[in-house]
Amino acid sequence: MNTRDLILCLREGKTVSPKAINVFGSGLGNDTVSDAQAGAFAMAVCLQGLDDDGRVALTLGMRDSGKVLSWDLPGKVVDKHSTGGVGDAVSLILAPLLASVGVFVPMISGRGLGHTGGTLDKLESIPGVRTQFSEEQFRKIVADVGCAIVAPSSDIAPADQRLYAVRDVTGTVRSLDLITSSILAKKLAAGLEALVLDVKTGSGAVTQDIDEARALAKALVTTANGAGCPTSAVITDMSQPLLPSIGNAVELADVMRSFDSKSGPILDVVIELGVKLLEQAKVFYTEQGARDELMKCLEDGRAKEKFGQMILAQGGPKNFADRWEDYLNIAPAFEILAPIDGYVQSMDGTALGEIVVGIGGGRQREDDQIDYSVGLSEISPIGKKLHQGQCMALVHCHDATVAAQVTKLVQKAILIGPAPPQPPPLIIEWISG
Repeated sequence: MNTRDLILCLREGKTVSPKAINVFGSGLGNDTVSDAQAGAFAMAVCLQGLDDDGRVALTLGMRDSGKVLSWDLPGKVVDKHSTGGVGDAVSLILAPLLASVGVFVPMISGRGLGHTGGTLDKLESIPGVRTQFSEEQFRKIVADVGCAIVAPSSDIAPADQRLYAVRDVTGTVRSLDLITSSILAKKLAAGLEALVLDVKTGSGAVTQDIDEARALAKALVTTANGAGCPTSAVITDMSQPLLPSIGNAVELADVMRSFDSKSGPILDVVIELGVKLLEQAKVFYTEQGARDELMKCLEDGRAKEKFGQMILAQGGPKNFADRWEDYLNIAPAFEILAPIDGYVQSMDGTALGEIVVGIGGGRQREDDQIDYSVGLSEISPIGKKLHQGQCMALVHCHDATVAAQVTKLVQKAILIGPAPPQPPPLIIEWISG
C-alpha cells in the first residue's frame, strides 16, 4: 500500500494492515514520507484512531527508524516513564535505587515544557552535570555505575522527533494513539527488558482527568507488551506535588533530604514502581523479596551512594551526595503566609507550576533559558492545619516585588477551608498486561 492510499484508508476508517503502518512509521525517519503526508496521517489518526495492532506497528516502525540499543550486561535492563506533573522527581531516586540492587537503568529522559518540570533540568541544576553523551559514553556510564539519566540523541527514534514536530503545528498533539507511540518508540529503542509507566492524574498532572489517564495507561501497557517488552502502569495522584517543592534546585534539595529521611510520598511511589519492575524483570521471586531489598538499599545508604556515583560520572562534584548543600544554588526565600485559619483543602498544581515558570524556573518554549535557583518550597500538604499568618510555603526568587506578586498567586492556588479534608489515595490503581 502506498502512502497516499494508506492515508485515505485511515481517514475513511477502513482497515489498514499493520505492515503498511509499520513501513510508514519507519519512513518518517527518512525522506520517503513528506511533511504534508505526515500531517495528513496524524490528522487521520486523530479522527479515526488505530486499533491495538496498528498502534504496535506504528510504535515499532518509529522505534526502528533509528538506533535500537542492545546490551551485554550482567543484569536486567529496565526503565520507568512518567507522563508528567509538578514536583515529580521520582526518576532521580528510582534509577540509583534500582542500580543498587543490581539491575541496569539506561534512562533517556526529557526536559520541562509548560507547567511540568523536566528531569534533565533538575539534574543540570547541579554544577558540572552533563546530560548529552555519545552512545559509547552512555554505555560506559551504565556499565560502570548501573544507571544514567541522559537526553535522547538524534539517532534514537528520529521518526518520532519528526512526527512530533509536525503534530505540534497541525493541532494533532492530543491523540491517544500518537502519544502512546511517541512515548514508547523512544523507550523501546533503549533495549529494555522491563518497563513501568507512572501515569499521573490530578490538578498538577498533564493528564488531569482520571478516565483519560486510565485510557492512556491501558493503551501504553497493551502496546508495549504487544511490542515484546513486559510492561505495567500505575495511575498515581498528583493533586499535590510528590515533593513539597516545585522548581529545579529546590526539588533536588528535597530529593537529597528524601534519601536521608527514607520516608515521604515520593518514596512510596518509588518503592511501588521499583517492586513492579523487579517482578516484571524476574529479578526476585516474590514481591516481598523485592520490597525488602529496595528498602534495605535506602536504609543502608547504598541508593544515595549510587546517586552520587551517577552524578560524578555525568560530570558533577565528587562529593555531591554528602555535601549537596554546598553546591546547589537556591535563590533567597520569602515567606508566603496563610491568609486565614483552616485546613489545606486542595491546590491547583498546574497554577503552581505556571507560577514557577513565570519567575524563570521553567520553559514556555523549548529554547527558553532556565533559572535553576528559583521555585517554591515547603508547600503545605493537603490536610495541614494552618493559622492566619503562618507560613504556608516559601518562594525562592531574587526580588521582593516578585515575591509579593507570587504570594498573591500562591494564596489563590491553595484552597484553605474550615474542615479537615480526606486526602486522596496516592496509588490509585495498577494496570498490567
